[in-house]
Amino acid sequence: MNLGTLIVGPREHVVAIAELDDTAAAELGPLLRDTARVVETLCRPEQTYVCMWSHGRDARKHLHIAVQPVTAEVRARYGGLRSEQLQARMLADGDEPDATDVEQFCERARELFRAITDGSAEEQSGAPETL
Repeated sequence: MNLGTLIVGPREHVVAIAELDDTAAAELGPLLRDTARVVETLCRPEQTYVCMWSHGRDARKHLHIAVQPVTAEVRARYGGLRSEQLQARMLADGDEPDATDVEQFCERARELFRAITDGSAEEQSGAPETL
C-alpha cells in the first residue's frame, strides 16, 4: 500500500469484527477515528479509506483494518482506479514506499498519536484540548 497507510488490528487473535469482545469493540471506534486523523493530518488526502481485511488463502486469517490515504497523485499513478480496484492493483504490483520515507512517516505519526492521547487525557480531566 502507499505511504501513509496504517493498519489497525486487535492484539488478540480475532478474524471478524463480530468476534470482538465489548472492550475491544468500545476501543475500536475512537482508535479508527484517531488513526484517520493522523493519516489526514500527515497526508492531506482527498479521501481516507478505512477497509477491513481478514482473508487468508482458504479461510479468514486475522482481522486487519487498513486506514489508507488516497490522493489524486496515487489515483493517477494507478490509472484513476478507486476503492477495491485501486487496492487490488497496489497489492498486485507490490510497490513499496522507500524505507526512509516510511521511518520518517512513522515517527511523525507516533508524535501525533502521543498528542492525541495526551489531549484525550486532558479532555477527560477537564483541561483544554491541545489539538
